[in-house]
Amino acid sequence: MIQFVASTGSTNADLAARISSQERVAEGDWLVADRQRAGKGRQGREWFDGAGNFMGSTLVLLQASDPSAGTLALVAGLAGLEAVSPLVPPPHMVQLKWPNDVLIGGAKLCGILLERVGDAVVVGVGVNLAAAPQVEGKRTVALAAFGPAPDRDTFAAALAQCFDLELERWRTFGLEPLLRRWQAAAHPIGTLLSVGEPGEAPVKGQFAGLAPDGALQLRLANGTTRTVHAGEVRLGEESGDAAGDR
Repeated sequence: MIQFVASTGSTNADLAARISSQERVAEGDWLVADRQRAGKGRQGREWFDGAGNFMGSTLVLLQASDPSAGTLALVAGLAGLEAVSPLVPPPHMVQLKWPNDVLIGGAKLCGILLERVGDAVVVGVGVNLAAAPQVEGKRTVALAAFGPAPDRDTFAAALAQCFDLELERWRTFGLEPLLRRWQAAAHPIGTLLSVGEPGEAPVKGQFAGLAPDGALQLRLANGTTRTVHAGEVRLGEESGDAAGDR
C-alpha cells in the first residue's frame, strides 16, 4: 500500500512514531508526501522539499535470519538505481556512491536515510524528479534534465516494486550477489574518494571495492587499504581533487 499525504513534517518520523506507538505498519507499505516541512538527511541536514519530487519512506521488519541490518543501505541504493535507470537516456550513466547515493554523471539524484526503530528499519528516500536543490560543494541533478519530469505517483509505484524485489533477493541469496551487483553499478575501482564527517580531516584514497560485510574499502597513498564502516563519502571532484576516470 502507498499512502499519499499532502504535507507532513517527515515521512521517516511519521513511520517511526507509528512503530514506537505499536501501531501496525506492514512491511512494504509506503508513506509519500507532496511536501515535507521537517525532512532531514544525513547529519540532520534539511531534506530538500521540491514540488514534484519524490519524498517517501517505507520500513523493513527485521528477521533473525536476515543479513546485517546495515547492508539495507546497499539494498536501498540498488532499488533506487533500478527505479531511475529506465528514465535516464543514454549516453548518461546512473551510478552508485557508497553506501546508497544514486548519481548521474557524478551529480546526486537520489538520497537515502535509514533509521533503526526497535526491530524495524525505516528507509527514507528522496529523488529529484522535477527539480534539484542547490547544495554547496555538491553537484545535483533532476530527472527533468533528461526529458519531462516523471509522474510522482507512477514513480512511487515503480520504486516500491524495485525495493520489494531487492529486499527479497537480500533475504533469499544473502550478501555476496548483492555486493557484486552494487559494485558493478558503482564508480570504477580506483576512483578518488574523500571520507570523513563534517569538521573532521577527511581520509583520501582510491575506491577499492567493498568488504565482505558491505563496508567501503579505501586504498591509501601508502598502499594500505582502510575499511570504512561509516562516514560521508565525496568523489574526488567534490573534495577539490581530480576525480580521475569515472
